[in-house]
Amino acid sequence: MPALDLTTPENPPLRNIDFSSWQSLLATMFGLALVTLIGVGIRLLTMVTIQQRRERANRQINERLRTLIAAYKTLGGSFTGTLTVDPAHRRDLRQRSVTAVGEDAEALDLGAADTGSDRARRIRDAVEAALSDIILLGTEEQVQLAAQAAHELVAGRPVPTHALVVSMRDFIREALDLDPMPRDLALPAQGPTRPSSSGGRGKGEQGKAESARGGGGGGMGMGGGSGATPADDPQPSEPSSPRS
Repeated sequence: MPALDLTTPENPPLRNIDFSSWQSLLATMFGLALVTLIGVGIRLLTMVTIQQRRERANRQINERLRTLIAAYKTLGGSFTGTLTVDPAHRRDLRQRSVTAVGEDAEALDLGAADTGSDRARRIRDAVEAALSDIILLGTEEQVQLAAQAAHELVAGRPVPTHALVVSMRDFIREALDLDPMPRDLALPAQGPTRPSSSGGRGKGEQGKAESARGGGGGGMGMGGGSGATPADDPQPSEPSSPRS
């Protein structure tokens, strides 16, 4: 049976590239270049979008880790001393001191409250700021522990921070792709970081006072020098007139 020829003037044979004339060749090359350019543009746009998303995610992760590491240092920077946060304010300490018996004891307690409450107040303020950051950027477990610690502070009870420190330590090490802590390693309990003493400030004020006193002494010395009268200089004798 002979094969059917479907090629008619109305149905010309299909061809991909027409090399019959230079006009058709230019049109074909222009079409290929346009399709290639569109494909390259779509690919570049996709790559730029993915790269921007990755950079945004990396910035968010870095900022989150930086904030949590700072909170970890604040909540777990001490291994000795008082490892709990005292929520008492200065007015509470003064109320406690007022209840003391005797005027001498009252004055002593007031002085102790003024000197000892400053460090506790700074520790409490730093811990409250760290808890706020953890509630904002922490994991679900860390948010629960931070909220519990905040409730304890509001209730006026001392708050240990060791459980929250352990949770943050494990999360930070996992995020930084570090090896987990050995299970047989026993670490002591950790507490909030103690602020640096104000000794440098006291030394600076003492130096200013000493310089002021030295300046006053120098002024007195200058005043004394200006009040002293110089010794009487002998009057120069007039030259004798020549004898005529």
